[in-house]
Amino acid sequence: MKIGIDSYCYHRYFGEIYPDQADPGRRWTFQDFVNRAVELKVGGVSLESCFFERFDRAYLTDMKAVLDAHGLDRVLAWGHPDGLEAGRNERAWRQMNALIPKARPLGAEIMRIVASSLKFRHEPHAPQIKAVVRMLRESVRIARDHGVVLALENHIDYTSAEILEILERVGSDSLRVNFDTGNTLRMMENPVAAARRLGPYTVATHTKDLDACRHVAPEEWFFFSSVPVGTGLIDMPGVVLALHASGYTGMLAVETDHHKDHQDEDRLVARSVVYLRKLLRELNLQ
Repeated sequence: MKIGIDSYCYHRYFGEIYPDQADPGRRWTFQDFVNRAVELKVGGVSLESCFFERFDRAYLTDMKAVLDAHGLDRVLAWGHPDGLEAGRNERAWRQMNALIPKARPLGAEIMRIVASSLKFRHEPHAPQIKAVVRMLRESVRIARDHGVVLALENHIDYTSAEILEILERVGSDSLRVNFDTGNTLRMMENPVAAARRLGPYTVATHTKDLDACRHVAPEEWFFFSSVPVGTGLIDMPGVVLALHASGYTGMLAVETDHHKDHQDEDRLVARSVVYLRKLLRELNLQ
């Protein structure tokens, strides 16, 4: 397994600042993010398309050249914040489908996608899943034609069992899983059990650790907020071993969103990378 970083860790620096967060006072470019990934000596990156400056072939080819020069694996990530909106947003679906052919010019064989979000989690799931499956049956054909695997994230929307149901109903090797370790807990699942269930289908990860926030109402999505990997509630050795036992050999991409107690995201990421590097050594997986 390789250690990576998802660019969403630095969402404040890309201009997305939550209401309770402070503006860091500067903005990052793609190059800034890559420079930091290189400094941290990680093996790959997951790139959130919502932070791309453009999508023309020249821009993507230039990005590819930079990533290739540093030997970084990559995942193209689409869907922030609400993805297909439980299968209701045809415009988002067309946008996603249009992005699929752009993965290979970037040098990415995997494109993370999002079916829904916490906005729809308390509405009936059966109609949502039916609508999402209808969309994805078309999308996987586009992905197959362009040599891309779509990786569906558990996005505080569906349980691991429901994600597996979507995969089975779509029935294509071009649809697999982006396993988010932290979002399982936000759906009140056992992260290790979820990793065992989805591990055989996992081609990418968001390796996220969470801890409860004492002064946040439990119904808030960020009641479980990001902390350095290895310091929170997730049994990370158990999750990594479950993924390994399922045959996963890809990237453990550190991802953070809402930072507990307004921790500095860069220190959080750096500590996470150090922890994961040590963990992989101890488990003889590096």
